[in-house]
Amino acid sequence: MQSYQNNPKDKKNKKSKITLASAFKSIIWPRRNLVFIGLILIVFSRLSSLVLPWKTKVLLDDVIPNKNFDELYNLLILVAGAILIQAVTSFLLTKILSVQAQYLISELRAQVQKKVLSLPISFFDNTKSGVLVSRIMTDVEGVRNLIGTGLVQLVGGTITAVISLILLIKISWSMTLFVLLPVGIFGVVALKAFAYIRPIFRVRGKINADVTGRLTETLAGVRVIKAFNAEEQENKTFEKGVDLLFQNVKKSLTATALMTSTSTFLLGIASTGIMGIGGYKIMVGELTTGDFLSFTLLLGFMIAPIVQMSNIGSQLTEALAGLDRTEELMNMKAEDEDENRNIELETLKGDLEFNQVSFAYEEDKEVLHDISFSAPSGSVIALVGSSGSGKSTIAGLSATFLNPKSGTITIDNQDLSKVKLNSFRKHLGVVLQDEFLFEGTIRENILFPRPNATEEQLQNAVDAAYVNEFTDRFEEGLDTLIGERGVKLSGGQRQRIAIARAILADPKIIILDEATSNLDTESEVLIQKSLAQLTENRTTIVIAHRLSTIRKADQILVIEGGKIAERGNHDELIAAEGRYHQLYTYQGKI
Repeated sequence: MQSYQNNPKDKKNKKSKITLASAFKSIIWPRRNLVFIGLILIVFSRLSSLVLPWKTKVLLDDVIPNKNFDELYNLLILVAGAILIQAVTSFLLTKILSVQAQYLISELRAQVQKKVLSLPISFFDNTKSGVLVSRIMTDVEGVRNLIGTGLVQLVGGTITAVISLILLIKISWSMTLFVLLPVGIFGVVALKAFAYIRPIFRVRGKINADVTGRLTETLAGVRVIKAFNAEEQENKTFEKGVDLLFQNVKKSLTATALMTSTSTFLLGIASTGIMGIGGYKIMVGELTTGDFLSFTLLLGFMIAPIVQMSNIGSQLTEALAGLDRTEELMNMKAEDEDENRNIELETLKGDLEFNQVSFAYEEDKEVLHDISFSAPSGSVIALVGSSGSGKSTIAGLSATFLNPKSGTITIDNQDLSKVKLNSFRKHLGVVLQDEFLFEGTIRENILFPRPNATEEQLQNAVDAAYVNEFTDRFEEGLDTLIGERGVKLSGGQRQRIAIARAILADPKIIILDEATSNLDTESEVLIQKSLAQLTENRTTIVIAHRLSTIRKADQILVIEGGKIAERGNHDELIAAEGRYHQLYTYQGKI
């Protein structure tokens, strides 16, 4: 059961790895040409926006008092032209920067997904799939604020504020100085608020991933939930996660609201002061009406970007928090980055050997102890024993999903821990007890390991696994949609598709983990025939509870308590009247 609790380590506001400077170097600088064009457009946009307040002084102090109609027309044309430039540059900014930001998001998602798939199986054993979906799809979205709207507002606002400040000083340095005091106080408050908000965004990413992970599990396990009438408890679990998310969002909204209220109060005081000072200066003749109106409009242009900084700061903070989490993932060591793995297998004969192999999932809790056996090329090695004895762990080690704690596993006399994984796994085929099928058609699932296989190769695999025995009854045949995880098929049908997939892959080493456990008696007879073809001339590791299916195995290993209790072929082990004889006799009575 998922419990939504904040990690204590998160509460310590872990120091961020990503800074604005490092984000600039890694994300913005490589796209500097587009960003430079965007900055030029921003400059034109912001300069054109200042034409209206700039020319307001001319309108009030020169054009209207002198009734200069020609100058009025010129003024209107200039302002209209400036507005047109604003509209065009705004469109181009969206076209260039916002689209580039979305492209960057898709690029980062692809990179993160690629990284995730390169991580070892142990990572996936300890991480929920829904959490990973959130890490891939959600965490990278914030970068749009670095390239797109956030950058536009930040740079554009800064340009506008600086130019406005210069013009304000030119009109009245005393009034400008008065305005800068509350603006400075607001800046200090904003910096403190941003430092408070960033860890909140980091925790939000974790909570959101947990909630998404639980929701994904709930939807995938809906049959179990309904079967046990557990809808209410699932609803409560989800509501608890959603409430945690709400509480986190409330914290950030409170900080943002504090900044907004502070800006409203301080800038309101500034505006009130300007009204008094400006009125006084007009009355004593130090300021014209046009000067005052221009000052007021320019003050708005200077203050508006500063007020916007609360939104921009939140956007950039959220972006950096998401990039922090993405960076953590990208810095994880991929399973093929082991510098010791430098042996490339050009061809594979298939001689597999375990030599005193031990393994532990947790420190000091070994599940395998000094396992040694040989599986010559083309042989069938069967693993039997009670549940939890270590059979699947041996299969996982054979498939390089796990690495031994001690001892060595060799393939064709090469240490498997030093072999490049892709050069070994391209010769590997696996059929699991609960075989995974992808949403799509039967044809697409069988072609998964070899998308470019010929129709003849496909049909050979279909015939060998007796898939056609049931697809011939379907209206769409091999093009029948099977639903998520093959939900529209029976267990036996899914298993035969999985075996057809393995046959099409044409591997040198086959691992069958309870491959016939989901089959009825009729299907099992058909599958046994196809398995005989699948295992021919291939090294095969078979895990089976149905001992009748492994009578022809070259060697049977009885695993008990993580050790090999007995070994030999079927007849030898029956004659020994040990654990295998006991299991076989018991099954025969059922």
